[in-house]
Amino acid sequence: MLELLQNAFLNIKSPAILFFILGFFASIIKSDLKIPESIAKILSIYLMMAIGFRGGVEIEHSGLSPGLLSSIGITIFVGILIPLISFIILKKVNKLDTINAGAIAAHYGSVSVITFVTAVTFLEREIVIYDGFMVGMMALMESPAIFISLLLVAYLTKKKSASTQFHINEVIRESLFNGSVILLFGSMLIGFTTGEQGYEITEHFFVSPFQGILTLFLLEMGMLAGKRIDEFREVGISLGLFGLLMPIFNGILGAILATAIGLTVGSVTLFAVLTASASYIAAPAAVRLALPSANPSYYITMSLAITFPFNIVFGIPLYYSIAGFLQNIM
Repeated sequence: MLELLQNAFLNIKSPAILFFILGFFASIIKSDLKIPESIAKILSIYLMMAIGFRGGVEIEHSGLSPGLLSSIGITIFVGILIPLISFIILKKVNKLDTINAGAIAAHYGSVSVITFVTAVTFLEREIVIYDGFMVGMMALMESPAIFISLLLVAYLTKKKSASTQFHINEVIRESLFNGSVILLFGSMLIGFTTGEQGYEITEHFFVSPFQGILTLFLLEMGMLAGKRIDEFREVGISLGLFGLLMPIFNGILGAILATAIGLTVGSVTLFAVLTASASYIAAPAAVRLALPSANPSYYITMSLAITFPFNIVFGIPLYYSIAGFLQNIM
């Protein structure tokens, strides 16, 4: 417990997290501080390029680890399992209708790239080694939950018309070929292809400025999360608790599975972060397309204003402590 509190305190003291809190506070007090949307998009593109490229270089440097195939297997497994569990809880415990339950389940089964990037920064600060292929697991986990959740909604609402089939096809295409997936996989492939030579050429672009750009991006994310607090009344206490407790459950599940296949503490931490995070980029785009009647005040507020802040401030050190504990007992 003491180690967990120390890690949480160190995480909060990092510049990136403090700037997130500053952005959050600025929104709460209705400050006119803002970052243009075009700049925020450029920052997001940079972060995905950098993390994908560096992951590809790591894979090329270390080779295809024996844990890679096992990691792919459990990634697909949890990508299917988590939205199913989330959907059942939202229907039975939170008493949500099928459409909103499916929309939220899609978000909690998918992943947050920025939470993953923040976790990578945390591990590098703690000098903890992790497998480069975890970047691929992040990209791989982004889509299955969206498929499962939307197919569940279509089945349970008995929407078997041609128009529903069209929507599902569009969602599948959007999930497989959305910008974040293409950018992550593409950057990882480029990093793998160019290897150490490519790393040396781009080090001053992808490595040196990384922390500063992440800090600027988290400032903007803090402001965005703060703006969603006004919608907290619509979410309600029960959904608010879901947004806090479900990530912990998912993170523990991910940590247990990753430890069971023999991943290191660093990789277990990143896998736990992936399973614990909630999407606020890919999933909202797919849900808006397929489930236009779902309430965005539910799924966006929960993922962005509740789960995201919890994970980057408290969740990451919690999952790191869980990973270390599991390594000692398993």
